[in-house]
Amino acid sequence: MEEKNMQKILNKQKEHFIKNGPPSYKLRIDRLERMKSLIMENRYKFVDALNEDFGVRSKNQSMITDAYTIVPTIEYCKKNLKKWMSPSKRKANFPFGLIGAKAQVQYEPVGTVGMISPWNFPVNLTFAPLASIFSAGNQVMHKPSEYTENTSNLLKELCDASYDEEEFATILGGPDVGSTFSSLKFDHLLYTGSGAVGKYIMKAAAENLVPVTLELGGKSPVIVSNSAESTTAAKRIMLGKTLNAGQICLAPDYVMVHSEKKDELVSDMKSAVAEYYPDIKHNDDYTSIVNEKHYDRLQSLLNDAKQKGAEIDEINPSNEDFSQQESFKIPPTLVMNPTEEMKIMQEEIFGPLLPIKEFTDIDDTVGYVNSKDRPLGLYYFGNNSEEENKVISRTSSGGVSVNDVIGHLQQEDLPFGGVGPSGSGRYKGEEGFKNFSNARAVYKQIGPRFDKLLSAIRPPYKGDIEKILKQIAK
Repeated sequence: MEEKNMQKILNKQKEHFIKNGPPSYKLRIDRLERMKSLIMENRYKFVDALNEDFGVRSKNQSMITDAYTIVPTIEYCKKNLKKWMSPSKRKANFPFGLIGAKAQVQYEPVGTVGMISPWNFPVNLTFAPLASIFSAGNQVMHKPSEYTENTSNLLKELCDASYDEEEFATILGGPDVGSTFSSLKFDHLLYTGSGAVGKYIMKAAAENLVPVTLELGGKSPVIVSNSAESTTAAKRIMLGKTLNAGQICLAPDYVMVHSEKKDELVSDMKSAVAEYYPDIKHNDDYTSIVNEKHYDRLQSLLNDAKQKGAEIDEINPSNEDFSQQESFKIPPTLVMNPTEEMKIMQEEIFGPLLPIKEFTDIDDTVGYVNSKDRPLGLYYFGNNSEEENKVISRTSSGGVSVNDVIGHLQQEDLPFGGVGPSGSGRYKGEEGFKNFSNARAVYKQIGPRFDKLLSAIRPPYKGDIEKILKQIAK
């Protein structure tokens, strides 16, 4: 029944697009403004729903990440939309461009975009990419995560009230619904989540040759040079690692620190956590792991590392007992001396566990990063420009932040996305608009007055055709 309903909605959206054509600038702006109003008018509802879904989810964090940080993205799209929609003039081939031929690229909507959003930032990762999709003039069918049921139900209720079904439709359900959803013949499919599921999404989309944008995460490394300012680096790294309890696709996944700086950095990390969270167990600003399944997975990573020789250094400023608790909180935990045999160095962590590796030569960090899948983010801390340039130029990642973590995501004029196993395609900024558009080549040929010029390349061929071709190919 759900499959028929999804297909019915998709057909309805496609028929609407064919009948009405690409939405006007005015309608696109209206859709963005409705999105902004929906978020801001219901921000307290979203914050409460997120807290309920996680057990404990910092309400202050939710207000930042799933409300106010989305607004600049919407405003940036509104500010630049007219420019993005304008045809891009291109140069027509010589000599025809000199006598009236015209070339341009027109960015047209692709049609209906399927969007599968994750549980870790269910509001942000619905509306931030949606700003790009709406700006490009598309309609949307959205499948939110079943893990955050209260937030997903609220999203459907509010979006159904703000948008017609031809504009934006929300489909609720679990993995079976998700599987059917990903096999629909969309005009584009966006998936944000794990790489394992991303493979199935890509395979399902391939059956209908549906283009896909994948935001998959991975193991984002932090490199801390001996030229880094330790206190600042520690504060920024641990803020990124403890935000949402590390349940972020761009969270620092492991740290490689120069041996001369290691002890100082570790000490400063502990001080930073104590400053941010003097207590953790009953601190409403420290987020819980989303459910028992993910909690058990993280505990398994810790146990495996410990059994294989790692030193586990739990940062617990108030020495609280977490063996009995109402939620699934895990204190920030450093995993010292990790080895490649440990699962924690093989899987994306997605929690507040942070392996710490040492190095003495920056080339070793470059080699290590390059021996792994290309990550979504890469972070370098230091004040050595030669070293910084080496790290950036000789590695590859979806994005880079220097002397910060996650910072590049917050820049509205920068695209966001992965590379290789960490994802494909981009959203945010002008690249997001183009990602969900068809870059349509439009060429206007010379008029009848100069048509005789084309006779040289029309049959019956006369004389030395290669001489003419060489002239054209200059």
